[in-house]
Amino acid sequence: MALAGADLLARVEAVARQTGELSPAREAAVGCHCAAVAEIPGLAERLVRYAVLADRQAGASWARIGAALGTSGEAARRRFGRVRDLPGEGRGPRDDTTPAVGSGTEPLDALLCEAVRETGASAGLVYLLPPGGQVLRLAMTTGVPPKITALWERLLLPASGPVADAVRERRLVWLPSQAELARRYPRAALVWPYPVALAAAPLTSGTTAWGGLVLLWPEPRPSHLSAHERAVISSACDRAGALLRHAAADGHPISPEEPHMAAPPRARATARAAVDFADRLTEGCCALDAEGRITFISTTAADLVGGSVPDLLGALLWEALPWLDDPVFVDRYRAAVLGRRPTSFTALRPPDRWLSFQLCPDVSGVSVRVSPTDHATPVDHPDPGRASNVATPARAGTLYDLMHLAGALTKAVSVRDVVELTADLVLPAFGAQGFVLSVAEGDRLRVVGHRGYPAKVINRLDIPPFRDGSAPTVRAVTTGIPLFFASPGEMEQLAPDIPRLTKRAAWAFLPLLASGRPVGCCVVSYDRPHDFTPDERAVLASLAGLIAQALDRARLYDAEHQLAHSLQSGLLPATLPTVPGLEVAARYLPTARGMDIGGDFYDLIRCDTTTVAAAIGDVQGHNVNAAVLMGQVRTAVHATAGAHPGEVLARTNRLLTDLDPGLFTSCLYAHIDLAHHLVHLASAGHPPPLLRHPDGHTEILHLPPGLLLGIDPDADYPATEIPLPPGAVLALYTDGLVESPDVDLDDATTSLADQLAQAPDQPMTTLADTLIRHDPHTDPRSDDIALLLLRLRPDGG
Repeated sequence: MALAGADLLARVEAVARQTGELSPAREAAVGCHCAAVAEIPGLAERLVRYAVLADRQAGASWARIGAALGTSGEAARRRFGRVRDLPGEGRGPRDDTTPAVGSGTEPLDALLCEAVRETGASAGLVYLLPPGGQVLRLAMTTGVPPKITALWERLLLPASGPVADAVRERRLVWLPSQAELARRYPRAALVWPYPVALAAAPLTSGTTAWGGLVLLWPEPRPSHLSAHERAVISSACDRAGALLRHAAADGHPISPEEPHMAAPPRARATARAAVDFADRLTEGCCALDAEGRITFISTTAADLVGGSVPDLLGALLWEALPWLDDPVFVDRYRAAVLGRRPTSFTALRPPDRWLSFQLCPDVSGVSVRVSPTDHATPVDHPDPGRASNVATPARAGTLYDLMHLAGALTKAVSVRDVVELTADLVLPAFGAQGFVLSVAEGDRLRVVGHRGYPAKVINRLDIPPFRDGSAPTVRAVTTGIPLFFASPGEMEQLAPDIPRLTKRAAWAFLPLLASGRPVGCCVVSYDRPHDFTPDERAVLASLAGLIAQALDRARLYDAEHQLAHSLQSGLLPATLPTVPGLEVAARYLPTARGMDIGGDFYDLIRCDTTTVAAAIGDVQGHNVNAAVLMGQVRTAVHATAGAHPGEVLARTNRLLTDLDPGLFTSCLYAHIDLAHHLVHLASAGHPPPLLRHPDGHTEILHLPPGLLLGIDPDADYPATEIPLPPGAVLALYTDGLVESPDVDLDDATTSLADQLAQAPDQPMTTLADTLIRHDPHTDPRSDDIALLLLRLRPDGG
């Protein structure tokens, strides 16, 4: 009956069109006939749903119901499986996106629909925030089915984003374009790459925030909301806040478990609706309502997609045709519904039939044109003649690449990391051949990395001053607006030398801004002319935001890194004193993580003509405080050098406990008597030194232990006297040389001693290089390494 009604309606419409100019009376009569005919599908649909529900309540299987309807059990379940009760007279059957009676959402649904209608928005969303919660949850939508909002159903309140900022900061956020969204919220733009304007406002009452309201408009939009639009949004938010407060106070808070669609009352299917459908498409095939359900489909279209009209009518398109439920279709459908622009794509209907789909949206739904194709036209590039009017969202693969880049950039530490990661991912993702990244330094831009250009070209482009308005990089950075040049001719109007110099044919100049400050500029270039589509520009703008944030962090790290090296160099001895009869070598390796600054130190102090003092130590921690304390320990040791080793450590310990830095220090002090070939050693919790005798055998010198410096001001540090014959090597080191999470410390120390014993007779500098490579770590070092080697020359010279 439903099929007959649909066919009859089409025939009546065809007759009406063939009549040409009609008299008013005849036109009214035709309209009455069309209206009457239009009631048939609705009546039939309701009768069938009554029957199906009754059969299900009586225990009938879907297979039996399907057989009675002349279709399969699966098709029947898919079409009628969500019917829960008998619809009332005068109402359409309730579906899965309509809230159940008594759910308490109806007033909020009405407020949302009213705000959308009064502001002329194309869609609206309401997010609710549970009391004390940190996650905004999507509760209802209008103008956009919940199917396509899956990526935005949960928003973290502490995270930066238009909705979260509006709710957290109790203010209206207005983004007049997708480009502005990409500039201010680059991460949000990656999952919202559609040409829409967005307004987000908080739902509040008193001091309580209950959620947020989001309204969407297709681009283009003015840079500011009108006074009327602001008033409507403010009123809707105030009324919604009061409604939510009263509901919570009554003990029935509004908190739907799943997002639903707050659809406005539906108009009765009439001849006017059929005419509107025909007007939207030159060749009508299929119509979807605002929820994505099939309201009309021609027999030809049903044959093409492999279904029948009765099975398809009233079903969600992606459920009726499971092979369409893929990222490409969802992306195109989102772009059509949100941007109110035509989109197109091709899809493979199993097993081997390619179909072309063109989606033409308006406020009431989407018209779909379906036609066979040989798949000669790529998915992302519709007919050239329609390129200016058809929105072509970025490929799912490109979005994946950018999300991968966003994740990779979180691990970038230095500017070099940012350059390498970005170039590795951006060039293949966008099919580009050239990449240049520059940073702002003072009043200039300096290139810090590039791909696809010879060095001589980069040298010509490097360091343009900000006053040079002819440089595209400068213009992009100073204005904060991306520049796109699709051909050499477009570039020559601004900078005629660049096409000749770079041998490129298209360019995107992306300003890198962080917190409103210019950080630098990213240039992506192509060997051939390249048309930058609106969504491609938006994705590139999002990319620029991600790079800017990573680059800003990396520059800060590099500055701290340089400061750390300067501080470390200033605190460690630049050179060791020359002592007749003593050969000395020292090495220092910073940690492979963090700021490359720590508290390891070594020193050699000449006391008189026959005695010398050596010290090595390790301050807890790897930061500026550790380095500063290391400098104080070195100063204290210097001040008391020459005294008994135990006294040197005791005085240094008292100084540190008086300072109370909150950090502890290990230290080993050696007093060497060159004339008598003796060494006196005292340890404050430091790893034991190694002594290689002239005959080559090596021993670990286990000294009486002493407390770490800075714990107990009354601690004692006993000294031990050890013979140091000519030719013997005394090795002092910090624990970074032997410590490893997977190796026992005693075993690692024994291994180092074995390596020292097996080393051939060689200069101390060569031996130091050999031992420093002993590092047992298989992963990047998490601790500094200091090494000090001392050998009495056999000849005493």
